[in-house]
Amino acid sequence: MTLLPAPLRRIAAILLRLVYLLEGSFARVVPLFVWQALDIVLWGFISHYLNSISAAHVNFVATLLGAIILWEFLVRALHGVTVAFMEDVWSHNFLNIFAAPLAISEYLTGLVLFSVATSVLVLAVMVVLATAAFGLSFFTLGAMLFPFLLLLFLFGIALGILGAATVLRWGPAAEWLIWPIPALISPLACVFYPLSALPSWAQGIARLVPPAYVFEGMRGILAGHGVALMPMLICAGLTLFALLLACSAFLAVYRRAVRTGLIARYSAESVS
Repeated sequence: MTLLPAPLRRIAAILLRLVYLLEGSFARVVPLFVWQALDIVLWGFISHYLNSISAAHVNFVATLLGAIILWEFLVRALHGVTVAFMEDVWSHNFLNIFAAPLAISEYLTGLVLFSVATSVLVLAVMVVLATAAFGLSFFTLGAMLFPFLLLLFLFGIALGILGAATVLRWGPAAEWLIWPIPALISPLACVFYPLSALPSWAQGIARLVPPAYVFEGMRGILAGHGVALMPMLICAGLTLFALLLACSAFLAVYRRAVRTGLIARYSAESVS
């Protein structure tokens, strides 16, 4: 590590610290997989049941179970950032971290890389479980699988950074605002149903939510219709805009925290 440039060493240090936290705590490792595994089992049985009673020529295992894997991948990316950030909140470690010559961009990069590692690992476990237990052929999405995963990951990262900015701005008491984010987004993300199932007023809002395009594209591929290029380009543009907006918000909140001295007195009571 000593051969790396100084910024890369600092990013590696943030990443290594988070890895050590996982390595030394069984209670931190288990939640990475348990909830996702339970969702796979639950939706796997639901999908098999719907296949057995439905006369429609729809493979619910591919449609529903594939959707839940993609959605859980986004949620894991979000939590990869927020949980890593909350570790510093819970340990009151902000002053120690930012007393070091660490740029805020380096800190965020370390959180994102940690999210990459945990998200890919959880994705692999979900795919193996769904394939072994329910016969899901996840790779039927073909060449679009990687763009789908990338867009969902980047949007999850954007939500995670925005959640971290919320807690940094309003204090640890605002932690409860982070965890409902996936539930609030999912109705407009059209994870389990097409965009046309929403009322007309909600469809306009859903078109501003990047995952809606991904799940519409997934269902198009499974139905044999393919994916239109323009919706994917719109999705990419919205995703990048959300990521830039989240990073700008976090940077603005961080600068305010430094200017007002909030970081130095950051505690469970710091909500001003």
